[in-house]
Amino acid sequence: MKAIFRARHRNVAVALGLTVVVAGLTGCGLSNQLVNDPPSWLTPYRVDIGQGNLITQPMVDQLKQGMSRDQVRSILGTPLLVDPFRSNRWDYVFELRKAGRPAENRRFFVEFEGDKLRNWTGDTLPKDLSDIALPAPAAR
Repeated sequence: MKAIFRARHRNVAVALGLTVVVAGLTGCGLSNQLVNDPPSWLTPYRVDIGQGNLITQPMVDQLKQGMSRDQVRSILGTPLLVDPFRSNRWDYVFELRKAGRPAENRRFFVEFEGDKLRNWTGDTLPKDLSDIALPAPAAR
């Protein structure tokens, strides 16, 4: 009776050992796939971050040469950068970082002559806010 019991345990031990070996070898093949393309439930959550001044084409369409600095500020908002060495130029910069993608940067420049708007230029601007995928507002 003890011999039959020992033989069964030996067969179970061998089967369990083979299962562990096969599972281990299979896991080695899957590890490269998990490192290169992990499933979404395995990756950490990354928040979309938008920083700076988002300027849209309708905002730029309101600009007219000869406008005062206050009028430009009321349309475009406060500039992100005002160069202390070139007080006649305002820089509007916007950066959007979406999870898993390279950062998207947009720049827009406004130049003044004295207190009057002289020129403006910059990157291609979205037609409205729906053209750019902004981060969702915080839940309250």
